[in-house]
Amino acid sequence: MSETEQVWYHGSPLRLRTLRAGSAITMDVHLAEVFSHKPCLVSLEDGGAVRHNGREPGLLYRVAEALGPGDVTPHPRSTMPPGLEYLTTRDLALALVGPVPVRADELLSEAEAAELFRAALERRAQEAAT
Repeated sequence: MSETEQVWYHGSPLRLRTLRAGSAITMDVHLAEVFSHKPCLVSLEDGGAVRHNGREPGLLYRVAEALGPGDVTPHPRSTMPPGLEYLTTRDLALALVGPVPVRADELLSEAEAAELFRAALERRAQEAAT
């Protein structure tokens, strides 16, 4: 099945009917659930666990229309593995799937988040130096 034939999701704490062009979507329902909490940090850990620092109650949406070639593009600045995060190129209709409670077992502590931020800044500085 091609990317345009997949089910696409968007997570947000806001009530939405339409997703604006340039918004992030994913085929990974759990990742969309995580993004519904508006984290500024998401960590994909070995073994598939997803941890984050978002604490807002979230809503999960499904894209409610067929996508054609060119309706999505890989996120050019994603820090995630390829195939997880895309941007829309046009406005899309959404259907509410339901609420997404914050899961305590996925939350990063302040110390864990600070360490991940520090490591990311260090990597960026090393990349800029090369």
